[in-house]
Amino acid sequence: METQKFSYDNSIVRAFLYATIVFGFIGFLFGLTAALMLFYPELPEFLFGTDDTTIQSLKSGNIQGLINTHGAFGFGRIRMLHTNTVIFAFVCNIVYTGVYYSLQRLLKTRMYSDTLSWLHFWTWQFMIVATFITFFMGINTSKEYAEHEWPIDILIAFSWIIFGANMFLTIAKRRVRHLYVAIWFYIGTWIAVAMLHIFNNLEVPLSFTGWKSYSAYAGVKDAIVQWWYGHNAVAFILTTPVLGLMYYFLPKAADRPVFSYKLSIIHFWSLIFVYIWAGPHHLQYTALPAWVQAVSTGFSIMLIAPSWGGMLNGLLTLRGAWDKVRENPILKFFVVAVTCYGMATFEGPLLATKNINKIGHFTDWVIGHVHLGALGWNGFMAFGVIYYLVPIMWRTKIWSVKLANWHFWLGTLGIIFYAVPMYISGFTQGLMWKQFNPDGTLLWKNWLDTVTAIIPYFKMRFLGGFFYISGATLMIINVIATVRKGSFQKEVPAEAPALANIGKKRKEGEGTHLWLERMPVLLGILSFFTISIGSIIEIVPTLSLDKSVPTISAVKPYSPLELEGRDLYIREGCNACHSQMIRPFRDEITRFNGKNGQYSKAGEFIYDRPFLWGSKRTGPDLHREGGKNPSSWHYKHMYNPRSTSAGSIMPRYPWLIATNLDRSKMVDKMKLMKNAFDVPYSKAEIDSANAWADNQATKIVKDIFSEANDLKQAYAKRPQGELEKKEIVALISYLQRLGTDIKTTEIKTASTN
Repeated sequence: METQKFSYDNSIVRAFLYATIVFGFIGFLFGLTAALMLFYPELPEFLFGTDDTTIQSLKSGNIQGLINTHGAFGFGRIRMLHTNTVIFAFVCNIVYTGVYYSLQRLLKTRMYSDTLSWLHFWTWQFMIVATFITFFMGINTSKEYAEHEWPIDILIAFSWIIFGANMFLTIAKRRVRHLYVAIWFYIGTWIAVAMLHIFNNLEVPLSFTGWKSYSAYAGVKDAIVQWWYGHNAVAFILTTPVLGLMYYFLPKAADRPVFSYKLSIIHFWSLIFVYIWAGPHHLQYTALPAWVQAVSTGFSIMLIAPSWGGMLNGLLTLRGAWDKVRENPILKFFVVAVTCYGMATFEGPLLATKNINKIGHFTDWVIGHVHLGALGWNGFMAFGVIYYLVPIMWRTKIWSVKLANWHFWLGTLGIIFYAVPMYISGFTQGLMWKQFNPDGTLLWKNWLDTVTAIIPYFKMRFLGGFFYISGATLMIINVIATVRKGSFQKEVPAEAPALANIGKKRKEGEGTHLWLERMPVLLGILSFFTISIGSIIEIVPTLSLDKSVPTISAVKPYSPLELEGRDLYIREGCNACHSQMIRPFRDEITRFNGKNGQYSKAGEFIYDRPFLWGSKRTGPDLHREGGKNPSSWHYKHMYNPRSTSAGSIMPRYPWLIATNLDRSKMVDKMKLMKNAFDVPYSKAEIDSANAWADNQATKIVKDIFSEANDLKQAYAKRPQGELEKKEIVALISYLQRLGTDIKTTEIKTASTN
């Protein structure tokens, strides 16, 4: 058989590797900044200026600098930048690095098209930069891990399709008949992410010349689609492709074959089948249909088996090579990464059970759980791959093994100092929220008591993040020094025999899966079918049956000013700290409703595009905020939260008070809601939208002045009608609307726990 000569393309691998390192460091820096702001909310004031003489500032005595940022450095936006940079810029880039390197060598061929490779690279990096710009500007959808607005969603889809086309066409021209297990995971990942991204990000643009859009789904339907996506973004972006990297790089670094081929088969098929069902466990005890919650819990518990099967397959690959772990920092990173994967995938199913979820949900426990996976599994796998590839591609030894070991220990210390305090913080929050006095009153009535109790753990978490980013800094130094002393090999010569055509039928004695491994099209189709089953059974009934979301006649559409206020709430990322979902627990109803309250009903959210139930309570739930505090309180709270709530860790929002509300698209928003989503606005309401907003704004300002004489006197010196034009009034209109459609005189709960 003829031996063919060709070359592997290392230049595209180098490009993605550099992008991984640069954006990874930026993502860690965003995370460290967000962690700092949770116990030092005055950070933006320190940097840009403040009128608070009790706070040190680089520009003391003037808050205009902070106003001029227009919230670009607000906590909600920094958090979005952190999560998206880590997921899309750090993890995705290391996945692409590993795929472009391993795929060529596993298939004994160059990538199908260098042009497609570079088109993929530049479109993806452009998407990341565009995300930075838009998120800093407050352009986002608020949907967890999918905050990008519609033009960027299209760019992500385009880049992903380019990547898939190049990958599948490379598989088609391979010189190795059977596809190795890592490639199964690459194929499954591509199919799942394409499906998840497209269906979750179906949205209707307000115009094709602007950035604003509204989700095609509302309320409960938006919630189930979002967490079908959100949890499976963890599954098919942060897990399955990284498992593909594990199956390639761990055996390579250990110089050992994968422990069990049969276990690899079971791991792959069971994981992609079970994972897709688990998303709704993020919505336990919410307004989601009970059967969906129950099904997701069952499949979440089942996830332990395939996840631990993969973990054991990775660790047992090191049998006979544990002596190398002592000497080789690459293997150290891989061992801790796989161990963190096992820990996180045991903890996740536990958090999905109702008894534990009712304590853990909305707390820092979930944050600790997520970061055990992100810092340990994803981060350490990425570091191991980087340390493996750099010496090979630059044909030299790593500049400093000692520095790499220091990175490992600093990173490990960082994970411990991050995760453990968050677990303690989460347990503290969950238990404090639920404690009652013997007379039936809440023990911790003031929400701030539950916040101040966990601030020491926020500080420890920051220390953990500092250790982690310090280790990453050492890696950057090590990589730069290694690159400088080495010689990069752009084209790697290789040769292999051409692939003989032996037909598609199974040969005598050939196992079913072995036959399937040389049938990539069939493998892809079966993967798609396996992934789709759970999606169809869970999602379609909820989307198609109107009776799954009962109508409540008292629930009316938002007024035009309230709709604008809701968009401001989304712009500032307020849902990062506040939920809008009161679960059927005695403590939540008592805390957030008073004695005559009700838990949240599915029918209350039919006009919410997108839903804003939240996933973390740093501040209190806001679903029954309407009428709870006077409008003047909201004004002062947004200007300086510590003036109304001593000890608050909420940042200031003075730009909302200084900036006029842009009403230019208000009527268009109402028309879109009516025409695209059948929201029952009448023609008269749309025609009088500006007058309607004026009247509501006037009423709110009148209330503010009647409640707060100091504000009345302050604005008496300014032009009449000035305050009515500000963004703060629109936001107050939205907050004062929340939960006011539902009135009741008795407590009705599904649980008294």
